[in-house]
Amino acid sequence: MKQVPLFVFAGTVAGLAGILSFHTHPQTSGLAASAGTGPANESPGQPARRHDHPGSGSGTSASASGSTVRSLTGATEQYGYGQLAVRVTVRGGRIVNVSVPYIQTAEQYSQQLASQVIPTLKNEVLAAQSAQINAVSGATYTSQAYAASVQAALDKLHQA
Repeated sequence: MKQVPLFVFAGTVAGLAGILSFHTHPQTSGLAASAGTGPANESPGQPARRHDHPGSGSGTSASASGSTVRSLTGATEQYGYGQLAVRVTVRGGRIVNVSVPYIQTAEQYSQQLASQVIPTLKNEVLAAQSAQINAVSGATYTSQAYAASVQAALDKLHQA
């Protein structure tokens, strides 16, 4: 029988433990839990930096068929590949639209990745009706920043 190198075995065990710990924790706060507390940037050990984007506090409100439509932009979330802010539109307590009015990326690849990932994240938010969404594989930091900004917008909407 062929022996497996120790580092391969250790890496496999560590990866499995990480996956199991991710799937066994109840998702009470989803990705939004990382806002300000977890590694929402590329460098581990550095706190996530949150900034209010100009106009992020401004919202719109309109009445359509008796339901109030309100939109607010969440905090600008800085992550390892850039920064983004998400605008959430709510009608009668339901999230009806999510957009990204502000995104700045460090490089062209990051911009391409974000343009591919953001539609998926939008669909996740609309399906979940919250910021408790699944991260997109290969775009974890973008997903965390997106969810954190969505949660910030929802928090503002609930306070208004």
